[in-house]
Amino acid sequence: MNRRNFLLASAGSLTALDMLAGVDKNFVRQFEKHLNKLENQSISASAENEDFWGWVRESYTTSSNLINLNNAGVCPQPKIVQDAHIKYYQMSNEGPSYYMWRILDQGREGLRNKLADLCGVLPEEISINRNSTEGLNTVIFGLNLKEGDEVVLSRFDYPNMMNAWKQREKRDKIKLVWIDIPQPTQDDATIVKIYENAITARTKIVHITHLINWTGNIVPARAIADMAHRKGCEVILDGAQSFAHFDFKIEDTGADYFASSLHKWLCAPFGSGLLYIKKDKIKNVWALLSSVEPDGEDIKKFESLGTRSFPSEMAIGTAIDFHNVIGGKRKEGRLRYLKDYWANKAVKLPKAKMPTSLKPQYSCGIANIGFEGWQAQQIEAKLFDRYKIHTVSIIHEKVNGIRVTPNVYTNIQDLDFLVKGLTEVSKMEAPPLK
Repeated sequence: MNRRNFLLASAGSLTALDMLAGVDKNFVRQFEKHLNKLENQSISASAENEDFWGWVRESYTTSSNLINLNNAGVCPQPKIVQDAHIKYYQMSNEGPSYYMWRILDQGREGLRNKLADLCGVLPEEISINRNSTEGLNTVIFGLNLKEGDEVVLSRFDYPNMMNAWKQREKRDKIKLVWIDIPQPTQDDATIVKIYENAITARTKIVHITHLINWTGNIVPARAIADMAHRKGCEVILDGAQSFAHFDFKIEDTGADYFASSLHKWLCAPFGSGLLYIKKDKIKNVWALLSSVEPDGEDIKKFESLGTRSFPSEMAIGTAIDFHNVIGGKRKEGRLRYLKDYWANKAVKLPKAKMPTSLKPQYSCGIANIGFEGWQAQQIEAKLFDRYKIHTVSIIHEKVNGIRVTPNVYTNIQDLDFLVKGLTEVSKMEAPPLK
């Protein structure tokens, strides 16, 4: 292999670059130039290479007047993904029923293969949809559960999923068994035991949130799943915040059912998602919307959505290519480095309270911080008014702080402003609540 192919293959980027060249050849030339700066660098060293990540920042179109640190809500798309989306959108408008249904729709199987490869599963186990809520609700409402069956779930699960389970409880008289997970999570055995203690002979489902939205803590999904399977339970895993954030394959988690929003960390178009169901489980889940065989074995029964956004769906492929160009492990390393950069400073400030673990196996790019005497929304407002730093306030259970989520386009100067703002907050008395 020549030097170019060696570098690109080592980054897992050769095929992705060739695909991206079809959208923007100049982007590909620039990437090869900047990839040279990472030659012989470890993941930890490349995480600190500001020249390379500065180029990545230029690949986005984010505002220069706003520091966006709420990427856990929804991530922006790189310009090359936007360009692909616009191209497909314009094509569709030339003749919608022809170009959407007869041209773009034919690309779904190729996209399914790309997603399956990224997920490390079979293509026939992947359904393409609009978000985590749609995917997980499909499973929650589609499973054959009867009165008295039990489901174990956490008070730190996402509200849309908790509400879906409450609806099934109200409608079908199943029993929800709620657990509390300590924040931060810093010990596998403790977390597994909490789930295990909640399981009884009537437990059918264990619902797990892979990375907790409120705090950024990573839950030991595989250890919980293995324990649950030994006890005869099935496992649903909410991967909204974990997928394309830190590097893993769905198979690694042990989940029977998994869903994610691709407009989060994959940086795909808004309103795009995926659902994974283990092949032998597909027949056990009824289609949420109408289907010729709602109890069949074909994963495509979950894609009967009617007219959908074909342009945004097809642009998912470009987002996968961009993700692969950077490399999953390299991206994880950068996100964790950014979190550690600000969090290790902020946690030492007076009155600081951080419910997020700083151990590398228990968090990646997301962390939450609060200050004694302050309400989360007051901290959020102070940072925005003073520095135009956009975060989100989190008040849930005993968590009262702002969630800070950088992305690969975030630079160190942005985080220096964040630390400066948090330092000011730590020295002040909280203003009265309005």
